[in-house]
Amino acid sequence: MDVFSRTFLPAAAEAGLAVQAVSRHMPIFRRCVGSGDATILVTRCGRPDRPVAGEYLLLLTHRRLVVTQQTRVLHRLRLHLNTELRELSNVTWSPDPRLHSVELAATAIDGIRERFVIRTTHPKQVWQLDALLNHAFRTRLRTARERLVATIGDAPSGVRPATFRPAAVR
Repeated sequence: MDVFSRTFLPAAAEAGLAVQAVSRHMPIFRRCVGSGDATILVTRCGRPDRPVAGEYLLLLTHRRLVVTQQTRVLHRLRLHLNTELRELSNVTWSPDPRLHSVELAATAIDGIRERFVIRTTHPKQVWQLDALLNHAFRTRLRTARERLVATIGDAPSGVRPATFRPAAVR
């Protein structure tokens, strides 16, 4: 069993998702997420700007955010959002323990602002969700300068540049 399967199934069970719902969405998630990527969060969510658009299932891993949609009438599944976390900008979330919800918003690479509302059953879960999102988006993401490995023309520190010495001709 790969890392994704080992972490996805417990996360789905913790969210209280039915096995049937998870198994319907699994082929889409498998196409989007690598087998070595660990799941942080799986949950149902909605769109505050489109409340009658259907149900959404949000999957957050250490590298990707994937959201699938199930239509209300025909119950068809479609991929709504599939992006790497580093491609998201202006990621914000606002926990509201009075309403038992967290609103997550992010701008995708195409410039479209995506907003999702994640509802919980207890106020304590709101703060757990806040901690998960903080871990995924604030502590895991590094700035572009920290991700920079090397630039062309920079010599590694402490290493002398190599010199070209032609071989002797015999």
